[in-house]
Amino acid sequence: MFHDMTLDRTTNGHGLISEHKYFGENGLEHVRTLEKPVQQIPRFEELCTLLMKPENRHVKLNVDIKPNNDAERLFRIMGETVRKFPEHEKELAPRLILGLWHPKFIAPAKKYVPSLRRAYIGASPADARRFFWNDCDAFSICFAALVGSEGQRFLREARAANKDVMVWTVNRKDEMIQATKWGVKAILTDYTADLHKLRDEMTGTYAMPVA
Repeated sequence: MFHDMTLDRTTNGHGLISEHKYFGENGLEHVRTLEKPVQQIPRFEELCTLLMKPENRHVKLNVDIKPNNDAERLFRIMGETVRKFPEHEKELAPRLILGLWHPKFIAPAKKYVPSLRRAYIGASPADARRFFWNDCDAFSICFAALVGSEGQRFLREARAANKDVMVWTVNRKDEMIQATKWGVKAILTDYTADLHKLRDEMTGTYAMPVA
């Protein structure tokens, strides 16, 4: 489980993730983060184990599926992993959300992990509506794409269809306030403490989850 396609920015490793095996002498299991506390790169199964602990049963996870992945292989492995856990269809799968950047991932996701929720990730309300509307429960969209008339129309349509909208990456205070007033499902930010503080200062009418 890793955000970047390369190791260099945030770890003591180097090169593309795809060029490394996880286990072995030069495997990813030996790579550690640069930021403290120093941590190992977790595997999906380890993350699912963490989510299944009693104290974490309320946690939902949006898994950002990068477009360079082999969709068939990735979702097959994810499906095999999820099914290892008791009562996975009730206790785990509903809390895992697949964030999809490209429509080519929709069919493999429905084939191998049909019990996992799907969400579009991108910067185009038009693409979200055209390619993802019928197969996704939620839409994670760039803040700037929601500011104009098309974005506002999309917000209204999503609300009417009972589909969730999340917005990223919201780091400025004025944008946090605006996104809050939109009533989106979640705000994704690099500064969660600032957003929590801002929410406390605002009326309860605009409260929503922080990511």
